[in-house]
Amino acid sequence: MLTRENAAGMAAPYFYTGFQVKADRVKNDFIAFLIEAKRAGRKVAAYGAAAKGNTLLNYAGVRPDLLPYVVDRNPAKQEKFLPGSRIPIVAESRLLKERPDYVAILPGICEEKSLHSWDMSANGWPVCDGSTITGS
Repeated sequence: MLTRENAAGMAAPYFYTGFQVKADRVKNDFIAFLIEAKRAGRKVAAYGAAAKGNTLLNYAGVRPDLLPYVVDRNPAKQEKFLPGSRIPIVAESRLLKERPDYVAILPGICEEKSLHSWDMSANGWPVCDGSTITGS
């Protein structure tokens, strides 16, 4: 592993140049999207209560006023809250019931089989490519 990291340049400071700028851009773009959607009266939900997504939400300062709930397939996570943001975690059935205008696919979820086993496109949302917010 260390050999691969060194070959990729990860041991050199130049590898990390601009990292904070990129992280801030992701945060700012996500917050701007959520605020604009709220101003336009659009409903936004999120899919995936994984640690990576929760890290993004906490870094961006997202709270339930901008993102009222996060859907997760795992029953052990449902009816609980994301740490820090206190955003409720709910079952997939809520997406079908409420039909939000956008579903934000949070980081980490596209690597999990749970999203791939639930056909979002059949329910009216485009399939996630792992880098965008999907909407109808």
